Amino acid sequence: MEEARVIPLFAPPRAVLPAELELEPVAPRTWEQRAADTLTFLSRRLRGDYSVDEYGFDADLTQHAVLPVFRPLYEKWFRVEVNGIENIPDTGGALLVANHAGGLWALDAAMTAVAVHVEHPAGRYLRMLGADLLFALPGVGTLARKTGSTLACADDAERLLAAGELVGVWPEGFKGIGKPFRERYKLQRFGRGGFVHAAIKSGVPIIPVSIVGAEEIHPVLGNAKTLARLFNLPYFPITPTFPWLGPLGLIPLPSKWYLEFGAPIHTESFPADAADDAAVVFDLADRVRETIQNTLYRLLVQRSSVWR
Repeated sequence: MEEARVIPLFAPPRAVLPAELELEPVAPRTWEQRAADTLTFLSRRLRGDYSVDEYGFDADLTQHAVLPVFRPLYEKWFRVEVNGIENIPDTGGALLVANHAGGLWALDAAMTAVAVHVEHPAGRYLRMLGADLLFALPGVGTLARKTGSTLACADDAERLLAAGELVGVWPEGFKGIGKPFRERYKLQRFGRGGFVHAAIKSGVPIIPVSIVGAEEIHPVLGNAKTLARLFNLPYFPITPTFPWLGPLGLIPLPSKWYLEFGAPIHTESFPADAADDAAVVFDLADRVRETIQNTLYRLLVQRSSVWR
């Protein structure tokens, strides 16, 4: 009997090429090449030879300064494995809707943005919708703007989608990031479905995104509500390392991540007034939420360990 082949989990299909067409491996870039690229980037910045869009997005800075910082975290620390990247369109608008977690840091949003740019053949940028608190933090808000984030409001979302951008939203908000570890991977409410309204009104597909691994980087064991009120924060997480280890407690644990982009849920065929129909909006929001939740359960069953 022929021995059965074992197909690796999450491995994308690999095209088999004739021997004469197989590509030579790409040699890693030398430090001289990286240094030359850095000098070129700095020279371009000093000359002002770059552009910023109306939302403050600086593609040059994102590509050459911010993404290189996050890529080691993406590739070496969390070892992110991506499935379903082909569900993201090469051109045109789409709304990516994901589960949210992290405790201290919303790194799932950053890792999703890296995955979209690095793994997708078109190298697209993800324009993320962020909460008010993000833009109120000194320095952080400015950097968020420069890397493509904008305030989570219907007007900005619809304008970006109408302009053909990929827009990312995490509708659980702070309820998702700060939920107790005992409730990990159980989706919180998706609010009033404003993201569905924006997608229908713009006539773009909704792509459910399921992220496994972010719940374990800072397991939330408790919430110091008094400190949260003192610092005007939505919550103040107590984790196994924070605040006990001081600044060291801010370092995320190296959990193994899986990120899956689901099949698009199309809204193009909806009538023009469907965006204002509460029943349609809530029904579609529940469908997106259920899709993400079921995918999370499947990925959790399939993974062998939190750490590898």
